[in-house]
Amino acid sequence: MNSNQRTLLVGDNPFHGVSHLSLEKARSRGQTVTAPQYAAEVVGAALESGATGCLFSINTVTLDVLRLLPDAAGRQPPSLYAIVPYTYEYVRLAVLLGGIPGLATKLAKEIALSGNWKAVLYGINGVVARNPQALLNAYMAYELSRVRAAIKNRVSLAAVLIHEIATDMALGLEMEWFFKAHVAFIKKQGLRPGFNTRNLPLLVRQFRRWGISLEGIALAAPFNAVGFQMCPSREACESALMGVPEAEAIGFSLLSGGYGRPREAAAYAASLPHLKGVALGVSRPEQARETFQLFREALG
Repeated sequence: MNSNQRTLLVGDNPFHGVSHLSLEKARSRGQTVTAPQYAAEVVGAALESGATGCLFSINTVTLDVLRLLPDAAGRQPPSLYAIVPYTYEYVRLAVLLGGIPGLATKLAKEIALSGNWKAVLYGINGVVARNPQALLNAYMAYELSRVRAAIKNRVSLAAVLIHEIATDMALGLEMEWFFKAHVAFIKKQGLRPGFNTRNLPLLVRQFRRWGISLEGIALAAPFNAVGFQMCPSREACESALMGVPEAEAIGFSLLSGGYGRPREAAAYAASLPHLKGVALGVSRPEQARETFQLFREALG
């Protein structure tokens, strides 16, 4: 890929049956798009039409989709920007398992059964020393092992981002150690650390205050012409973006949850020089081809 070419990623919301507009719209897509084989066909159509990779929250659905993608076969493999943890799934499990203790027990069993001894050792150290950083490393090692087992040589793992709920909660609680630990651990794995957020200005402000470098950090945040989900405002988010040219900023919600038109959304993205990439959710192969061809032409 040309170094000046912007990253175009397939988002995963449609594959989870998620619509930011309404429950009715999500239901109207039917169950087909949530089937891994069909979702893999949608991703394949996007990759053939200019997409360079995927921005996927890691869970059983997206791991199945990644397993079904074809081998790169001598071509440059698509890049995976993995988001962990898939918070919505863990919230649901916590309710079913009797809260945080039940969820922690299930996760500990999964890590132990995964055969990832690095994750197990991190976890033991975290429990014995009451070290939250070691526990975070144990969880990350476990997720990395799951992703690598699924992608093999079909996809190249490029970055690991913290989910927006965890990111924004940690920002609000001023958990400086959490951000520094994630950056240090993921860099040690030879990968790009990143954060998914709905409040880019707050993240940038806190990182500056804590002395955390944003050089090469992947930052995924909403960007669109109407300010949909851009907190605290479109103007504040655009200003924050202008102040972090060293980061790899990726915009999502470009289509304003479905209200926006692709051509206008592509023009808006092209107007933001420090936006290094975009993530677009598509639910049909023909939609994937049209959308990614349009954005590739607009963004170069």
